[in-house]
Parts: sequence; C-alpha cells; structure tokens
Amino acid sequence: MQGICTLGNDVVYDQLVALLNSIDAILGPETPVCVFPFDEKLERLTAEISRRPNVSLYDNQEIIAQWDEFMAGASPASINRQYRIYGGHRRFCAFTGPFEQFVYMDADTLLMSPLDVIFKKLDEYDCVVYDFQFLHPEKVYNVKSPKLTQVFPQELIDSQIFCSGFYATKRGVFDQDKCQWLLSNLQEGGEVEVLYPTGDQPVLNYMFMRSGIPIYNCAYHFPKTIATGNSVTSSHFEEKDHILYDKGNRLTYLHYIGIAPCVMQAVCQGENIDFPYRDLFLYYRYLHEPEKRPIFTTPGVDYNANSRPSLLKRILRKLNLSR
Repeated sequence: MQGICTLGNDVVYDQLVALLNSIDAILGPETPVCVFPFDEKLERLTAEISRRPNVSLYDNQEIIAQWDEFMAGASPASINRQYRIYGGHRRFCAFTGPFEQFVYMDADTLLMSPLDVIFKKLDEYDCVVYDFQFLHPEKVYNVKSPKLTQVFPQELIDSQIFCSGFYATKRGVFDQDKCQWLLSNLQEGGEVEVLYPTGDQPVLNYMFMRSGIPIYNCAYHFPKTIATGNSVTSSHFEEKDHILYDKGNRLTYLHYIGIAPCVMQAVCQGENIDFPYRDLFLYYRYLHEPEKRPIFTTPGVDYNANSRPSLLKRILRKLNLSR
C-alpha cells in the first residue's frame, strides 16, 4: 500500500490544510495520508482529520516513544545539552507505519504533480528524493570535522545529501537492530561529531548514508533541461492554473522553507503580510471553503523586511503565542 506521510500540530494547522488540499487536487481525495503528531497540540488538527476519511492521525504511543528514545541518543543533544530535541523526528515513525511505500512531505509544502515517477523509482531504490541540499552539505554535516570523510566518501557527501522535507522510502528500512547499530556508531564510535548540531535532518541523512542505502536524487540525476527547483526562494517559477512551472517543467512540490508558521497563521487571520507565492498558498488553504479566504484591509508588509523581528513579535502577541 502506498500513501503520503506528514508531520503536524495546531501550530502548522493552516499549512497542513493547504498541503492536504493540494493532495486532494492533484491526486484525489481518496489518497491515503497519515499525519504524525509533532507534539500534543492537536485539537484543531484532530477535528480537521475527522472530516477527511482518507487521512489518519498516527497514535501508536509505543512506536512514538521508541523513536523519541532513538532521537535522544542520536542527536548531538545527547552530548551537548544546549540543543533541544524537537518533535520533527517523529516522522521516523513512518518506517514502522501504515504504508509499504510512502512519500513524506513537510507540512509547509504543496504538492504540484502526481507522484508516479517518484514511486516508480522506489522499484529500484529504497530512497528517492528531489532537492538541491547536496549543494549545501554544511547544513547537514559538520564539514570541519576530520572524521566526516572517514565516515563517508567525499563522493557520497557530494551526491547523497538531501532535504528532509520531501523523500520517498519504504516501511522497514530501519528496524530496531539497525537503529541500535546506528546509535552505537554515533555514541561509542564518536560519529555524532559529524552531524550538524541540531534538528532531525542530519540524523535522517546519517541513517540512510551510514546504512549504505543508495539515495536517488532526481535533482542530481535528471537532465538539467527537465530538473526543477522546489523552494519559495526561487522567484522565477511561473504559475498556470494553480500549478508552478520551472522553465516550462512542472514542479513536483513547492516548499515554503523559511516562512514561519506564525506568518502563515497571521495571514489566514487577515494580516496583510506578503511572502513568495502567497496567493498559491491561500488558494490551496481555502480550496474547499473559498468564502473564508481573508480579504486584506491593511497595508501590506513584506515578511522578510528589515522590521521582521518586531513584525514577528507583533504577530506572536496577536496570536497569543508570546507574552
């Protein structure tokens, strides 16, 4: 059984609704989706999922606890307590989740194309990705560590690194024995020093690469004439019928990386804050209830303006997320 997995809570509610609606629009409302809980802030999210028969909320607390324990041992936080472990690693529950094959998508993404090509590649590989993170290894590994090239050949560092916001893989690629072996390498073997010091993305990359699982990256292997970007930081995408194209090629997904959830919340509550591809986000967010789409009555503010810190503080106060 194939499906889509994601991760969420009430903080990313608006983003997650937009993602689910984009899946409805591109793949159909019967597409199986499993949402993994980031934390216990799930009231709005649970209500939303109850209205969608194709979407389930993962609630196997034993498996969640196992991956919490794994992350506590795998993260650099295990040796340096200044780094906090967040709930992002709970996406790892999909390795023992409901789908034999799945595509994981962050809540701050929108699906733009059918996933046939991605799933077909899973017939040949156990991990398929589509991004340009390999160009920035310093965001995944500690490139200053002399141990890094002892653990991974430079060729793999240059080609296998991927963004944890979108990847396709299979249930069972990481069982308890393999996880214990990985933890042993990280802890007793001292390999934790090769990880970028925070977040689940470095750990996920390490899990695949250290296990010798080949990673097929469409962005790396596709001809340049057909490979597309995926990030909102790319301003040249063209929109047609609520789908984005990169130099004529249809995007697989769009990642609103760098756009804080509180900005998305504020916009959905009527704050006129501009960010890249905002209208596209609002289209999918209100796909099934266009009458609720906000009408802006105040002057617009760029989310990335010089006043962004004070802007975010004001947003957080308005949303009762900060004192």
